[in-house]
Amino acid sequence: MKEHILLVEPMMKSIEDRLDAAYTVHRLYDPAEATAIEAALPSIRAVATGGASGLSNAWIERLPRLGIIAINGVGTDKVDLSFARSRNIHVTTTPGVLTDDVADMGIALLLAVLRRIPEGDRMVREGRWAGGELFPLGRSPKGKRIGIVGLGQIGRALGERAEAFGMAVRYWNRSNITDTAWVRHETLVELARDSDILAVCIAASPATQSIVNADVLSALGPTGILVNVARGSVVDEDALLAALNAGTIAGAGLDVFVSEPRIREDFYRAPNTVLMPHQGSATIETREAMGELVLANIAAYLAGEQPPTVVN
Repeated sequence: MKEHILLVEPMMKSIEDRLDAAYTVHRLYDPAEATAIEAALPSIRAVATGGASGLSNAWIERLPRLGIIAINGVGTDKVDLSFARSRNIHVTTTPGVLTDDVADMGIALLLAVLRRIPEGDRMVREGRWAGGELFPLGRSPKGKRIGIVGLGQIGRALGERAEAFGMAVRYWNRSNITDTAWVRHETLVELARDSDILAVCIAASPATQSIVNADVLSALGPTGILVNVARGSVVDEDALLAALNAGTIAGAGLDVFVSEPRIREDFYRAPNTVLMPHQGSATIETREAMGELVLANIAAYLAGEQPPTVVN
């Protein structure tokens, strides 16, 4: 008889097909399955979810046999790791396989702001270029200083890409890093003051909530650009919107927001911003690789083995 698992949000069709072949899958996002899910709660031992959805403590308590929460992503801020551990529940993520795509997104946002890509696209489509309107000059990444907030796998990959564009890398990290020659700053304010672009790659946690605040943005200055490919919660959105509208900083490239997908409408009107709908890891290749890790973690746990990428 197939094991019952709970799927919190959709995955790649190829991955869901394999889940369906191996397990009885209950899709939490499908209202038509509510009755079946309620009946299956005592039997569910595994949950597959996304980093943005996670699994609440209330849901964990409704699943008495739950032994693994397999996150399709690297963010763990939507799962109470200590609570899960207290109930002997493994929490797994999909590290490594999404590093390059998220770093690429950071560079794409950086270039889009510097070179005014969305503005140029609108100008051409609206016929203003053909009508003789002049487009304002952009700025080159070459020679710029990029400050990396959080030098984990994604932060390192973003820094390496920035160097390829002729940028000088500096960073701030909560723990000491010994295997890099990049300039390290002791505080975020110092890093922002010494950066033209501030790229946020730090993991979200209670300790990092709103870590990029008004003081950091003020230090970044009126020619500085903020790029966020981490989580919306690590940036004080009130301070960011105020800085953008007042010209305290020059612009922002944002892939993540506090209340996504229903983000604050003030962002729609904020000047010099490029907004993306949390697409950092959203390529076919990476989502398939992430799905493979989710499958491997669930299969290992249900076979009585240690899941390969446990984080708690």
